[in-house]
Amino acid sequence: MTNQKRVCIILGTRPEAIKLAPVIQVFQNYSGFETQVVLTGQHREMVEQVMQLFNLKADVDLEIMQPKQSLSDITCRSLRGLEELFNTNKPDLVIVQGDTSTAFAAGLAAFYQKIPLGHVEAGLRTDNLFNPYPEEANRRLISQITQLHFAPTSLAVENLKSSGVLGEVYLTGNTVIDALLNVAAKKPACNIPGLEWDKYRVLLTTVHRRENWGEPLQDIAQGFLQVLDKNPDTALLLPLHRNPTVREPLQALLGNHPQIFLTEPLNYGELVGAIMRSHLLLTDSGGLQEEAPSLGKPVLVLRETTERPEAVNAGTAKLVGTKPEKIAMNATELLSNSTAYEAMANAINPFGDGLASERILQSVRNFL
Repeated sequence: MTNQKRVCIILGTRPEAIKLAPVIQVFQNYSGFETQVVLTGQHREMVEQVMQLFNLKADVDLEIMQPKQSLSDITCRSLRGLEELFNTNKPDLVIVQGDTSTAFAAGLAAFYQKIPLGHVEAGLRTDNLFNPYPEEANRRLISQITQLHFAPTSLAVENLKSSGVLGEVYLTGNTVIDALLNVAAKKPACNIPGLEWDKYRVLLTTVHRRENWGEPLQDIAQGFLQVLDKNPDTALLLPLHRNPTVREPLQALLGNHPQIFLTEPLNYGELVGAIMRSHLLLTDSGGLQEEAPSLGKPVLVLRETTERPEAVNAGTAKLVGTKPEKIAMNATELLSNSTAYEAMANAINPFGDGLASERILQSVRNFL
């Protein structure tokens, strides 16, 4: 079709792949657009797993990943690779997601070529430029050069409008709920060697954020140990991040405990299976704060700040920080007080209804 508009969707990390997968699917199913999927390669295997799960293929892979890459490495190599690509392919719109270095570099590359930019999951804020780092700065910078802001919640809409951004702001819901409901409907398995799901109340835990590296990570691990000590009928499932800065301290502190199951990163299907079977979550992951409430699981957030206060305000998540005593106290409260547990488990998820990707497609159709 000669009058097809070309939309370029760019991703580099696993969270971007999960949250953009349903967007890519609805765009590829719409005949009015030629939709191109570009990987920067910021993450490798973890992105490929998600692409396979959703039956997606990349059209271009910039393959920027290098051992021990810095933020400058990711940004510079993404910028150069995307400049070349945009000059050749001349997209009518570039779409990025969230607050990664890939999203920031892709947004900047589009701006340099004067290509309109759509930002999925726009408007999240902590109002602390260095927490989370570098994500808070990335998403603020992306907002300044975006024409189409796809905000997941009404609070995100307010954040964008109060910061005076240019471009159109749309309330869409969060695409991660689209992805989650798609996968959960298939009732995915999660088989962890040695872990008997019916023997324990399983606490699903993940830790990876840069601001939790070092001492906070040690504190979090001590908090996990205190929870297990106080609650002998519980087990801890902790899929380890690939980054050695995160992996090695957790392996050293937690590796020999009989109730702790350290695994390699779960693929997204297994992760959804684990959420469905777990009792509650302790995590510093933004995505899990959004996903778990749709499956009725309380979330304790292992951070000092969150750009998703909607979850806290709705009662689906609680901000507990990184101090061992506070982690142990809050987890034990949910494990011992059924009223407190049910209040969080039954609270309404503020992040969406599973139709965000369709709303984004409609907004882009109107724009183009």
